[in-house]
Amino acid sequence: MTPRPSLGLQTRLLLAFALLCVVTAAAVAGGLYVQARNDILQRTQDATVQAMKSRLQALYPLRTPAPGPDELDDIATAVPDQNSVEFAVAVYREMYSPVAPPGRLRPGGRVLASELGVISPKLRQMVADGNIAWQRVVREGVPWLIIGTPLLVVEGDRTTRASGIEVYAARSLIAEQRSIDELAVRAWLIGVAALAFAVVLASLATRGVLRPVRELGHAARLLGQGELRTRITVHGSDELAEVAHTFNNTAAELERHVKQLREMEADARRFVADVSHELRTPLAALTAVADILDEEAARLPEPAGRAARLVSQETLNLTALVNDLIEISRFDSGVAALALNEVDVAELVSATLRVRGWTQQVHTDLPPAVTTRLDPRRVDVILANLVGNALRHGQPPVTLHLTADPHWITFQVRDHGPGLDQAVLPHVFDRFYKASAARARSEGSGLGLAIARENARLHQGDLTVTNAPDGGALFTLRLPRRADAPDGGPE
Repeated sequence: MTPRPSLGLQTRLLLAFALLCVVTAAAVAGGLYVQARNDILQRTQDATVQAMKSRLQALYPLRTPAPGPDELDDIATAVPDQNSVEFAVAVYREMYSPVAPPGRLRPGGRVLASELGVISPKLRQMVADGNIAWQRVVREGVPWLIIGTPLLVVEGDRTTRASGIEVYAARSLIAEQRSIDELAVRAWLIGVAALAFAVVLASLATRGVLRPVRELGHAARLLGQGELRTRITVHGSDELAEVAHTFNNTAAELERHVKQLREMEADARRFVADVSHELRTPLAALTAVADILDEEAARLPEPAGRAARLVSQETLNLTALVNDLIEISRFDSGVAALALNEVDVAELVSATLRVRGWTQQVHTDLPPAVTTRLDPRRVDVILANLVGNALRHGQPPVTLHLTADPHWITFQVRDHGPGLDQAVLPHVFDRFYKASAARARSEGSGLGLAIARENARLHQGDLTVTNAPDGGALFTLRLPRRADAPDGGPE
């Protein structure tokens, strides 16, 4: 499954800072906006109520306790002024002060409150109960403040009683709404400015945080590529500095352990090379003796003859193992070199099979006139290992197929056995590796395929193995048509 792409750490930090700023700015600006809005409306409401009460006090004493339309109209006309109340309407029981026809304006351009249809039953009930009440409404997109108050009559004994007259005044809140809108715009502008400022601060903060993280990542990549001397410059004493200290200590320990392992590996290779070279002289003598014993084995009594043949075979196996170890030590020390010649590839393959007596056992497909520049001895070793393994561990028929293009030649050696186990495939070219631990010693040292691959890479080619779709192991050797000799010249 393809992993979902994720945002970088810097982007996530910037988004976190921006989100925090937006939430904080929205909370602060929203709270201030609501508080300022309520304060503006409350002050307007208080001022209107006070102005309305002051103007209503000038109406006392009333001319009659049961006013008619004219008296109601006088009361409604006395309430409005230029600053607080736009217009008013007086109500006595079910009788209203005279109103203009719908759609008409009173002198001065004022619309009567009764024409707005905004005096709600609830508002009337609260005023009828002797309370000063108000409500804010919107009429045709215009906000209004409607205030209702009862007219009280003061008796001679200074007591008050309800006169039954209700006065409703209306004031436009357009100016206040504009102030509130301007406040909202300023809140938005402040929020945007705060967001921009927060993004700048977040960018600076993330840069300071991510710089050591990037340095750590770069140093880790260099360490992974083998630059064991890589270290990080430590700044400060915070948590990131502690991480840098830990990285440097880890890198130093890793460098020390790798140095020890390399020294141990070099000692082991030197030991193998020295032992192998030291064994060559006694092995030469043993080989001469073994050849004599092998010739005389047929004339010796059976126990002695069998022992003579066993000594001869084990001497040959030991000689092959020593030669393989010497060859491996040359690759390890970097002294292995190519002796390049222009070769007819088909003739080289035929000679490899003919010398080992495999001509009848291997089916070949060798296009003629394929020539290339390579080291015939090393290619002979590779092909001998591949074909020998196919004959020993696979099943017939064993095939060897050659193809060529202007730049590469390719050998494919295949058997038709069960193939290699999937757990074995990654280790086929490992040194001293045997697919079956039950194999006898005489079947090989486990170095043949490792040497074959080293020889292929010395030619700047490669050797790979897979299982064929219809069964059997398939080894593929690719070599360049014009291999270059490594530094050091011919071996």
